[in-house]
Amino acid sequence: MSRISTHVSGGRRTIAVMAVVAVLCLTLGILLSRLIISPGQAAANAAPPSAGPITVPVESRVIGNEVVLRGDVGYDDAVDLTIETGDLGGAAVVTGQVKEVGATVDPATVVLEVVGRPVIALPGDLPTYRTLRSGVSGPDVQQLKTALRAVGLDGGDPGGATYDAAAAAGVRALYQKVGYEPPTGGEEVQEGVKAAQEAVTAAQSEVRTAESAVGAAARASAGSSVTELDGQVRVAEARVAYLTEQCAQPFDPDSPALIDCTPPARVEADAQLATARAARAAADVPPDTTAEREAVRAARDRLTAARLALTEAQSTALTPLPATEVVYLPSLPRRVDAVSVERGGVVQSKFMSVSGATVQITASASRADADLMSPGTAGVISVDGTDVPVAVAEVTEPDAAAAAGGGESGDAKKPAGDRRTVVFTVGPLTAEQLASLQGSNVRVRVPVSSTDGEVLAVPLAALTAGPGGESRVELVKDGASSLVEVTTGLAASGFVEITGSKQPLEAGDLVVVGISPKDEEVGTDEETEDAEPDAGTEEDA
Repeated sequence: MSRISTHVSGGRRTIAVMAVVAVLCLTLGILLSRLIISPGQAAANAAPPSAGPITVPVESRVIGNEVVLRGDVGYDDAVDLTIETGDLGGAAVVTGQVKEVGATVDPATVVLEVVGRPVIALPGDLPTYRTLRSGVSGPDVQQLKTALRAVGLDGGDPGGATYDAAAAAGVRALYQKVGYEPPTGGEEVQEGVKAAQEAVTAAQSEVRTAESAVGAAARASAGSSVTELDGQVRVAEARVAYLTEQCAQPFDPDSPALIDCTPPARVEADAQLATARAARAAADVPPDTTAEREAVRAARDRLTAARLALTEAQSTALTPLPATEVVYLPSLPRRVDAVSVERGGVVQSKFMSVSGATVQITASASRADADLMSPGTAGVISVDGTDVPVAVAEVTEPDAAAAAGGGESGDAKKPAGDRRTVVFTVGPLTAEQLASLQGSNVRVRVPVSSTDGEVLAVPLAALTAGPGGESRVELVKDGASSLVEVTTGLAASGFVEITGSKQPLEAGDLVVVGISPKDEEVGTDEETEDAEPDAGTEEDA
């Protein structure tokens, strides 16, 4: 009995051990099955998951079309400054007043000093080609008078084309304004003026001497004064009257007459009266001073000639305006862009380049883009992260010669072919922005069309073309998709406006913008046809 029990107990233990081993083997097999992957399973695991359609929401946004250009920042109307050096009689050595790059050239300022003399900037279009001095006439004289008036100085009537005393006075005032001595005609001219002044003084003295000689001759001819002669006449008349009265009395022997009444006495009294009267009458006759008066006339003629010579000498000595001491610029103020001389150097040709004080951007655009822009069209550039407004100043058309030659013409602003030069003016800038922009190349954005406020819009990739060329979008709702015919409007920046649709579309609705390659392989012929015209949709829009 005990043997049987022992035998049964050993069998149970064997079964239990086998069960445990079986469980362990099963567990190990499961673990190994997770670690060991078959080649087929590995390939299946490496394959990408099956992708569905790519969708994006319909948006409500403003669509704006803009032209984007690259442009160089500079200043308007660049000009090279030169001076005439032929009249200097030597090397044009720079002695000072050299403007620095970035400095401003205002009207009536000195831009350079050559051999101790200033080179003055004045407003004007006509270049300097001669020295202006007394008697010179022409449009350059009118330009000078206009320029003097523009800087607050009186140079005479700008309509007058002759360099006269008023113009010379204005030039003297100009030199006083800039702090230099006015130019002169030289020592020889000054000596001529001095000699002419001395000749006038001598002629005036000669006239005075001749006039004194006439007076002396008149007094010598008269002998006695008129008053004395009148007295002599009155005495002679009184004597004759007294004799006549006394001698008319009856003769009284007892009282003999105290006067001589004899005929000879009476004849003598009458003779004295006649003599006095004759002398008085002679005093009224002008003396013969013909020679003296001729001398006066000759002296006066010499004085007139001397005065004319003095006027001519003074006119010759009027303050000139040397051609070496002035430059004209079409507009002022200007900014100095480059200086090619330094103190101690010699001016050979141009000595400075200046441009307008207005910042501008010069860009090149295609004919199609240029046609969208006209003077006044607004744009924007970014300066240190801040948008700065710009505006189109001009769009330059190519000239016929350049277009025919296929290259650029002599004017750098007139490109040939299908390109146009577009010049922009720049809005107000801070000093830091101006420093940042100088000499840079910037991106200019010019809006040329825009929707009136927010509109429904989808990416251009969402549009497909139907069999009849109509535009469609694939709308996805509740897991199902459908093709919706739409009417498009403005397209810009990768989006197109939806102006109408056969089924209602709202912002937030999902539309398909792409499908996976696998879907394309298994898709219907219609779907494949729908997907192909995407490249032409933007043009249709």
